Amino acid sequence: MARSLRLFSRVLRAPMAIWRLRLGPLLFLAFISADVQAGTQREEPLIDSVRTALSAAVHQSGPPTLVHADVKAAHAFGQWLTQNEARLDKHLQRRNSSPTAASVANVAIAAAPNSPNAAPDLLAHELANSHLRREFLQTVWYESQRAGLEPSLVLGLIQVESGFRKFAISSAGARGFMQVMPFWTRVLADGDAGVLFQAQTNLRFGCVILRHYLNVEKGDLFLALGRYNGSRGQASYPNAVLTAQKGWQ
Repeated sequence: MARSLRLFSRVLRAPMAIWRLRLGPLLFLAFISADVQAGTQREEPLIDSVRTALSAAVHQSGPPTLVHADVKAAHAFGQWLTQNEARLDKHLQRRNSSPTAASVANVAIAAAPNSPNAAPDLLAHELANSHLRREFLQTVWYESQRAGLEPSLVLGLIQVESGFRKFAISSAGARGFMQVMPFWTRVLADGDAGVLFQAQTNLRFGCVILRHYLNVEKGDLFLALGRYNGSRGQASYPNAVLTAQKGWQ
């Protein structure tokens, strides 16, 4: 384990792009109880490099702005972004037209914070417009590449975990796109679980934690996904994520 974590330390010290952050408004809050969540994920000791990577994300609430190594890399990213913007748009349209068909249930959406008396818009979504979808996908690309993960895997995991809802909360208290458990913030963010509703922070935590589990499991993705979900050795959750991943490849 020590060797694998040292390898992860080197991964974290090799960022894939230069970025800066922009703040975005908090539009509304969604509470979700899901059948498949990271609810029994275990709290584990973290080496300094992992702790540093997570701590650095706490104060970052906006999307990264990427600077690519060359024209070829920029073109590859542009193709990936265009393709997955269309896929995400179709996915959200299907879910909104048939919310009971989503992988999550018991959805309740609160009114916008600045309009406490307004009626909730049941079709509203954190990724409701193309600008927000582009920022989300840009951040997924950056954080997955940074952690040495396939972006399609991260998108598949998000689809299963939260149905692409930024403000999702499971019955066990897991939060955000990647359903990160609040205990990860106990040391890293003074126990403020609210930071897990920041897209950049949530995606950083989720990707780093999954990479951590991959290293612990010596590269076995099936076991790492099970550990992420707290169901190590059981097939249901890894199979669901890997099936969802195919739709983003």
